[in-house]
Amino acid sequence: MSDFDDLLAANQTYAETFDDGGFDGVAHAGVAIVTCMDSRIEPLAMLGLGLGDAKIFRNPGGRVTPQAMEALVLGVHLLNVKRILIVPHTRCAVASNTEAALRAKIAESAGQDASWLDLTVVVDDQARALAEDVAKVRSHPFVPEDVKVGGFIYDVDTGLLNQKV
Repeated sequence: MSDFDDLLAANQTYAETFDDGGFDGVAHAGVAIVTCMDSRIEPLAMLGLGLGDAKIFRNPGGRVTPQAMEALVLGVHLLNVKRILIVPHTRCAVASNTEAALRAKIAESAGQDASWLDLTVVVDDQARALAEDVAKVRSHPFVPEDVKVGGFIYDVDTGLLNQKV
């Protein structure tokens, strides 16, 4: 018996009525979204988009890390991305804790020292970090000026996006 049997059974049920195959992999709505890994966020649904409409990159805090930037460059040049939304959210753990506090919580959970752990996505000012991330994308040499980049905060309690940048 597998630790994943429940999920594999759910996938089997899903696959029985699956009829969304055959997509070509490009962002049909021309959208890319960088957002948090938080499961309260449904990136496509919150924008009225569907399967195949957008490229989505998720990480703690919805930060534009080197990996996110790599995904955006690929999206812009190979996958029809014309608009980029950077979307952190309210009540985010990486925006409401210090790096030291998160390390302490991890150390307590893991039962071992986590003082060496590098948590680069932690922010002390979410609005400032969002503005920096938008500027980082806008100024990247492989993101053309005609690609629109916006910074938004998603409210996990109302479902609303608030454009900040």
